[in-house]
Amino acid sequence: MISHIFIGVNDFEPAFAFYSALMQTLGHRLKFCERDKPWAGWMAADAPRPLFIVGQPYDGNAAQAGNGQMVALLARDRQTVDRAHALAIANGATCEGPPGLRPHYHADYYGAYFRDADGNKLCICCHDPALD
Repeated sequence: MISHIFIGVNDFEPAFAFYSALMQTLGHRLKFCERDKPWAGWMAADAPRPLFIVGQPYDGNAAQAGNGQMVALLARDRQTVDRAHALAIANGATCEGPPGLRPHYHADYYGAYFRDADGNKLCICCHDPALD
């Protein structure tokens, strides 16, 4: 259904460092990084799509977060949600909701929310029951 997601950033190098660490935590690999554009994209280890891309907006204007927009990334388990959220916060993200169950979505929904340095809202979530 989704080919790629592009997140606009204003300062590429810190954003690249932030998202590189986050994508590694989630088990995704870097597909490309072109600092002269600047933009970079990651993909799942087992599939070429969808891509998660960060970069400066094509039109040359400042990146701005959209009100009501959010990107939710899957985690393999709840511990990965915890690690990814902690890593994001330790690297300058702002917490928008700590890791935890959100039973109003469904009984096993476990998610965490944060905003990156440019105000982009992201969620890391797992839909599976807790592993014992």
